[in-house]
Amino acid sequence: MPDAIDKVLHGAVDLHCHSGPSPMPRRLNHVEAARQAQAAGFRAILVKCHYHSTVFDVLAMEDELSGLTTQVFGGVALNSQVGGLNLHAVDLNLKMGGKMIWFPTISSSAHLENSERDPHIKEHFVPRGIRQSELVDILDENGDLRPEVPQILDLALEAGALVSAGHMAPDRTLAMLTEAHDRGLTRLLVSHPNYVVNAETGDVQKFAALGAVIEHCVVMYDHERHFPFQTLLDWIDLIGPENTSLGSDLGQVGNPLPMEAFRRVVGQLLDSGIGEKDIRTMIVDNPVRLLGLDA
Repeated sequence: MPDAIDKVLHGAVDLHCHSGPSPMPRRLNHVEAARQAQAAGFRAILVKCHYHSTVFDVLAMEDELSGLTTQVFGGVALNSQVGGLNLHAVDLNLKMGGKMIWFPTISSSAHLENSERDPHIKEHFVPRGIRQSELVDILDENGDLRPEVPQILDLALEAGALVSAGHMAPDRTLAMLTEAHDRGLTRLLVSHPNYVVNAETGDVQKFAALGAVIEHCVVMYDHERHFPFQTLLDWIDLIGPENTSLGSDLGQVGNPLPMEAFRRVVGQLLDSGIGEKDIRTMIVDNPVRLLGLDA
């Protein structure tokens, strides 16, 4: 079914590409990732690092990227490495063209708790002997949102940027999304709810009701690396393609290349009876809207 897969992938967007540079070993840099995405017909990729803003990576590679039809965007993850809930980091990222603000990923309580239970996860996210992430919590000691959170959301709203819940636990994710919804944000993302985040189906339904798109990562289901493929079908069925997107979460040494995994998973979705229109809703329409590419 190569032709059918090519047709479905045309114009797709990967909102979760882990190309380099990064402290973590990467199979390819942002230019190489963009070239491979262009060959697969992708309209855009958004490159992610847990440790630094990728906006300046993209700007530094501007000359090499300028001849490509695939657009490359960056963002910043609000982990301890950039000062946590740092308004200056958010403002700088957005003013330099950033398209994504990730709330804490490797500095979230959910991620740090998983790291303590799983030595492999802990070692994986402290490459090159760098200091382990410190907790960055969006809630204060009374359980209220820290004042920086609504300010960050307002900056994202003003810039038309996409806001991700990062790796935050369901209660933190719900608190952030509720505030975001109340402030009028419509570009909201929750990634891999069943990995690190450990959200239940009821949680995910609440996230979607607040306007969040639920992103499932093809790395989890390609060759059933983390979960059975049926699990992905169940998640899609739970809230519908209109509330779902697919990202690669790939680029790491030891894992498949992003486009390879996208092709295999899209092929499996077609084989499973998911229609082309529904797949394109998840990999084209939803991420295009979230990035504001047609605005």
